[in-house]
Amino acid sequence: MFSVDFLIRTLIDLVAITILVRVLYYPIYKNSEFVFSYFLFNFIVFLLTLFLHNIEVSMGLTFGLFAIFSMLRYRTESISIKEMTYLFLSIAIAMLCAIINTTPLGIATIVGFILLLTWFVDSNLFLKKEVRRTVLYEKIDLIKPENHNKLLRDLQKRTGLNIHRFYVQKIDFLRDTAVLKIFYYEKQGEQNGVDHAEKQVIDITGEH
Repeated sequence: MFSVDFLIRTLIDLVAITILVRVLYYPIYKNSEFVFSYFLFNFIVFLLTLFLHNIEVSMGLTFGLFAIFSMLRYRTESISIKEMTYLFLSIAIAMLCAIINTTPLGIATIVGFILLLTWFVDSNLFLKKEVRRTVLYEKIDLIKPENHNKLLRDLQKRTGLNIHRFYVQKIDFLRDTAVLKIFYYEKQGEQNGVDHAEKQVIDITGEH
């Protein structure tokens, strides 16, 4: 039979990972595949750490497992820094719930503080979210530094975005096009993560 302590720790871990991925992560980044991965990573690491800790395996092995999981990269798809951070958090919560030597209330308080801090740092209350996108641009004459104000106004008009800055990433004089990196602040209620938005390329050259 499982002990009461095991059941309480398991319940705290499951509630914490549910809040992390379903309340904090998914509403913003809308990636169900990572939700699946975060849940399983969390619970497997929780069980491994708890059982290894209970049979008095050295803490070096436990933290070795933590390092392996935290540095893991998927071969099929690169993971953004933000998503790697959420993966790290899911593993850290599992380890805390499994091995921290305190009362259930103490575990819940520590994990709750981590979740609250995650919500605060990943919200617009802490820092306005700046979205980055790549634009393929054809008005090569506006690339000159003295025309940058005109270029900015043209970008704002043609994209409909409140762009506040940009920089020229690449110029192709053979095709009379330039690749620009534009920056604008995410509006309240938008649910496009910065890392996902950065992968999109906007072609406003009119060429199809």
